[in-house]
Amino acid sequence: MADIRLIVGLGNPGPEYDNTRHNAGEWFLNQLADTFNTPLKPESKFFGKTARVTIAGHDVRLLYPTTFMNKSGQAVAALANFYRIEPEQILVAFDELDLPPGVAKYKIGGSSSQNGIRDIVAKLGNNKDFLRLRIGIGHPGHKSRVTGHVLGRPPADEKMAIESVIDEAVRCTEILLKNDLKQAQNRLHSFKA
Repeated sequence: MADIRLIVGLGNPGPEYDNTRHNAGEWFLNQLADTFNTPLKPESKFFGKTARVTIAGHDVRLLYPTTFMNKSGQAVAALANFYRIEPEQILVAFDELDLPPGVAKYKIGGSSSQNGIRDIVAKLGNNKDFLRLRIGIGHPGHKSRVTGHVLGRPPADEKMAIESVIDEAVRCTEILLKNDLKQAQNRLHSFKA
């Protein structure tokens, strides 16, 4: 059974970023909060919006950092330190260039080129051992086009694929907390949007 006590969804604040690919982590967190009928509320001491939910009998904090993506660690570290949550008890959802839209995968630790993940690793004392939910947004094909791609809004078919895998990831998060990571991975990693 996974002992996840904090689930984080990454994105950039402000209406101009709401429907951009870079906010796929926020889309996931909002869907999770909606599933449990719990609105996220601003909490200045945690530099973000938070909620508290019970998932499969577990008391879990939800956090959307309202700092910019590259400062996400400030919010994660503030909340984790306050509630004495270890890195191994954290799940962070974020957009992943290396996966196509409609695909999401769990991963523990490792490196990442994603700025939010890099900042969280740094603010947790270089601890990389938290669980990640990588939500595929696809790669534009050349590194010179990455910024525009990430900060752009996906076309309708891509958005639908991302939303359907996020929906499945919410169900798999319940499996993760109720059963274990392996069962959640088996289901999510075989999902086809």
